[in-house]
Amino acid sequence: MPEKKKADEQCPSGNVLKELLDLLQLEKIEENIFRGQSQDLGFGSVFGGQVLGQALSAAYRTVSTGRRAHSLHAYFLRMGDALRPIVYQVDRIRDGKSFTTRRVVALQKGQAIFNMAASFQVDEPGFEHQESPPPQIPGPEGIASEFEIAQSVADKIPSSIRDKLLCRKPIEIRPIDPINPFSPDKRAPIRYSWFRTIERIPDDPAVHQYLLAYASDFGLVITSLYPHGHSFWEPDMQVASLDHAMWFHRDFRMDDWLLYIMSSPNASRARGLNNGRIYSRDGKLLASIVQEGLIRYHGFTT
Repeated sequence: MPEKKKADEQCPSGNVLKELLDLLQLEKIEENIFRGQSQDLGFGSVFGGQVLGQALSAAYRTVSTGRRAHSLHAYFLRMGDALRPIVYQVDRIRDGKSFTTRRVVALQKGQAIFNMAASFQVDEPGFEHQESPPPQIPGPEGIASEFEIAQSVADKIPSSIRDKLLCRKPIEIRPIDPINPFSPDKRAPIRYSWFRTIERIPDDPAVHQYLLAYASDFGLVITSLYPHGHSFWEPDMQVASLDHAMWFHRDFRMDDWLLYIMSSPNASRARGLNNGRIYSRDGKLLASIVQEGLIRYHGFTT
């Protein structure tokens, strides 16, 4: 308990959800050019989900009302500096009758650290089918959050990032049967987590979409480490997102409980491929994600 009190005293006292929403809103500095501040989660580099969310937010600022993002495809090119702002340049590739296409490049110190193509569509009716989630997955009630889990292993978290991890987050994540990152066992490459924002947020669908893009990067790449009994906490492990593709299927709210199912069909050549599906509480498929990540293990002998 003394550790928890010490950490809480060093946490920001403001509204962390409002701070995240402000972070993703961006400042317009010129036509098609926007600037976003960076968020330091304790690792020195910019969290990939932040750049995804901000890039989608920048693209939305150039799209006509009534069109919603249906897909994005992105590459993480360089490590971003969490202590510097990021400039987003939006290229208006095409404005069609039904679809709008945008290209976004994120820059720091004059270099591209990220690029993304995003497509937006007008609402229209169509055929409906989906893959349903497994029926045996428990609901979020009674499951410990990542914040509570971090508190229980506070003494094992490196001191350089302990205070960051022991602060409450704007998005609460409740992992089902979480792995112990400090003593990982080998298991099948599949993860289940519930998540939602800690408070209600505005009704604007764009806000919910770029918040979901932000959250979609949490924990996805580490699924490919499950079969190998390794964790990103190990000094010999180098883990990073390389690319990210996302499709939005149906309307949703980030302040309702959402189920994130993650699986990894392949790992090879220091890369792990990961799939994600996000469902509503009543089983509607809301979004699909594919990401490849770097899972470089420096402990291999040469």
